[in-house]
Amino acid sequence: MGKFQVLDHPLIQHKLTIIRDKNCGTKVFREVVNEISELMAYEVSRDMPLEDVKVETPIGWTTKKTLSGKKVAIVPILRAGLGMVDGMLELIPAAKVGHIGMYRDEETLKPVEYFVKLPSDISERQIFVVDPMLATGGSAIMAMDALKKRGAKDLRLVCLVAAPQGVKALQEAHPDVDIYTAALDEKLNEDGYIVPGLGDAGDRLFGTK
Repeated sequence: MGKFQVLDHPLIQHKLTIIRDKNCGTKVFREVVNEISELMAYEVSRDMPLEDVKVETPIGWTTKKTLSGKKVAIVPILRAGLGMVDGMLELIPAAKVGHIGMYRDEETLKPVEYFVKLPSDISERQIFVVDPMLATGGSAIMAMDALKKRGAKDLRLVCLVAAPQGVKALQEAHPDVDIYTAALDEKLNEDGYIVPGLGDAGDRLFGTK
């Protein structure tokens, strides 16, 4: 079973509370999602592989650690996932960015895939799939399906808020995928929204209703 981790760093928790507030406007919401994503990138990259390198300091030569060149791809699930990309790129600027487009059928609540564009060497990359909400798990499962079908192997989901049902569904469908979230919330309501959650992340990021 893949790792499931709630990133309970005080700064992440504090900032998440700011964007949960229904009176938080689009500008602040977008900025704070960016900040949380950067903090989460720090946490989810904790086990990136290192190798030794020789370096000359002003005092002399030494052997120290550097990233071993494991390539990274950040793959947002459109459209809300876009809000998390820039924050992660702040810390991992060499990462390539792919995109997976999905929308939720309002009647069935099931995701429909409409767009996939990925780096050509996706099978060689450590992949962070980003989406603010893990609700029913449908979109995340379909995104992992789409990535695995195209050769991806090293997959992690990074989200801001998760519901227990979504975590369970994703773990059952893709037991090899690590899940990182800033919060595990109480439940889903009858409309498929996370309770207490933060509403529709896409609408709040882009000012649409």
